[in-house]
Amino acid sequence: MSKPIKKVVLAYSGGLDTSVIIPWLKENYDNCEVVAVSGDVGQGTELDGLEEKALKTGASKLYVLDLKKEFVEDYIFPTLKAGAKYEGEYLLGTSIARPVIAKRIAEIAIKEGADAIAHGCTGKGNDQVRFELTIKALAPQMQVIAPWRTWELKSREDEIDYAEAHDIPLKINRETNYSKDKNLWHLSHEGLELENPANEPNWSNSFLEMGVLPADAPNAPTYVKIGFEKGVPVSLDGVTLDGVSLVAKLNEIGGANGCGIADIVENRLVGIKCRGVYETPGGSILYKAHAVLESLCLDRDTMHYKETVASKIAELVYDGKWFTTLHQALSAFVDVTQETVTGEVTLQLYKGNIIPAGATSPYSLYSEEIATFGEDHVYDQKDSAGFITLFGLQIKTKALMEAKNKLK
Repeated sequence: MSKPIKKVVLAYSGGLDTSVIIPWLKENYDNCEVVAVSGDVGQGTELDGLEEKALKTGASKLYVLDLKKEFVEDYIFPTLKAGAKYEGEYLLGTSIARPVIAKRIAEIAIKEGADAIAHGCTGKGNDQVRFELTIKALAPQMQVIAPWRTWELKSREDEIDYAEAHDIPLKINRETNYSKDKNLWHLSHEGLELENPANEPNWSNSFLEMGVLPADAPNAPTYVKIGFEKGVPVSLDGVTLDGVSLVAKLNEIGGANGCGIADIVENRLVGIKCRGVYETPGGSILYKAHAVLESLCLDRDTMHYKETVASKIAELVYDGKWFTTLHQALSAFVDVTQETVTGEVTLQLYKGNIIPAGATSPYSLYSEEIATFGEDHVYDQKDSAGFITLFGLQIKTKALMEAKNKLK
């Protein structure tokens, strides 16, 4: 039997959901203590005034954890090295932020002696799974409270009504009531006109925050050179940068050139199709650069098999299974493949396009001497005849059998 709830640790963003949840928890759990925890994964100004707001709405304290370095080095870059994209397009910006936040929340809940962890994820979304699977892995005895699955509020409009009735300050109104998630890697937009996939996003409503539309980008291209060591980006235009600074700088450059905008209908884990617009300018540049470098440094069999692994890792991360044996094992495979993914890639950014403009690596498997259409002295073209004879033997054997049977 569950023990009484006297202290709750809340995953707190200061947005609509979690702002409403603090007083709701106190109303519905006998004036329990609410400890708010906010993970800084690059939300920027969204964290301004958070402590004052949390305390005013009933929290006993607020932890603000700087997780940006951990987020980039332990979550973003491993996923980048894998080349993981969910359903071929989504660069997992929300998905990879959840386990790093939930991990720290679980640690604080244990430290605080909390009876439960609460979150503001809806019962229709993926984030409820990502948070709770992390809690199960790291704090398996902890109770979880998910108000969206039990409370009387049925919509974001109901939440706004509740907030107004309880004098809770909000940064949104009914006309700008997009559901957004922002971090160092991306910004997602859902809701309002986006709920109908027939509608074009309302670009004129100050919709984009990390960049501009391709049509509004400069008329001249911008070039960037990205250096990698063992699959990890380490420099930009010859200057060594830490991961947080490098991603932030590429967001700035990519956004200014209209890069990394994706309008996607995706299949949520719970079975619902949803439509979202994602801004991932720096991430899109890094994924392209990494893929270009891998095309030089990975042999054919490894590269092709890694595509299968990348798809599976994307699915695991999307589904909240970061802290699982399979994810750990597949990540170890990825690390082995990245031992020689070192070098520099130059890209041209032009009106939303990310175009390869040259790559070099000391581990390149590309041989101009072998690949040339000109005369060479290292490849005997006569060797291909025997190769094709053996490679096609089963095809020829089957065809001869079919021809023989047709003659009878």
